[in-house]
Amino acid sequence: MQEFRSTMNSTAMRIHSSGQSDVGRRRPHNEDAFLRDDELGLYIVCDGVGGNAKGEVASAESVDLVLSWVKRGRKTLDAFAAAPTEENSGLVRRLLESAVQSACYMVFGMGQLDPRQRGMSSTLSSLLVTSNKAFIAQVGDSRVYLSRDGKTVQLTEDHTLVNFRLKLGLITPEEAATSPGKNVITRAVGHQDYVEVDTIDLEVKPGDRFMLCSDGLHGYLEDGEVHGFLQGDREAVVTQFVDVANDRGGRDNITVVVCDVE
Repeated sequence: MQEFRSTMNSTAMRIHSSGQSDVGRRRPHNEDAFLRDDELGLYIVCDGVGGNAKGEVASAESVDLVLSWVKRGRKTLDAFAAAPTEENSGLVRRLLESAVQSACYMVFGMGQLDPRQRGMSSTLSSLLVTSNKAFIAQVGDSRVYLSRDGKTVQLTEDHTLVNFRLKLGLITPEEAATSPGKNVITRAVGHQDYVEVDTIDLEVKPGDRFMLCSDGLHGYLEDGEVHGFLQGDREAVVTQFVDVANDRGGRDNITVVVCDVE
């Protein structure tokens, strides 16, 4: 299990975050990876895919590559902080999207160069908080939630075969809940050399609480449960989420990051 704590000081706001990753009760090793960088305002959760094809390499490399790309774009973040215009907002959004695309290209290339890593890929959900805005870039079925004003909503959309069929009306929500293909991913970082990335941006305000997590957690939660579990002391919340997933089966690796805006 990994656990980290940190705090960022800012004239605009303060962000505090906590996170854990646990192997669960069924898997021999952990293919999840995560990042919390309160100074940069960047948070990432990745769930590696591939098993023998080194899914843990795909997730770790994805985290490192996105972090590196965003750090190289620090001037873009500074420009937005100085002048949070719509134009500068678009540049930050494209920076984060490009970071995910870069990770996709590199992970795919690594798989092509090394037969032992061929086929590896990863989900990726990232949150970048800068000035008064949050930017999200996401691929796969790791999720980002927002808890605000007594409500918690899922901001991202699962890129899974079941969700795709549900959107087309080919199956009902009841059928989706028991579908055998729930874990089939339709988009992943590194599966090909390019992936379509979902991007979201929204205003943030003091009191917002974001959660990023892998499907090893949200697969065990009902929609109506998330808000209740997200309330209270942040570090206790993170630990409780891991415990709940393990108590309910722990069939997959479990990763959760919670960050508070003050």
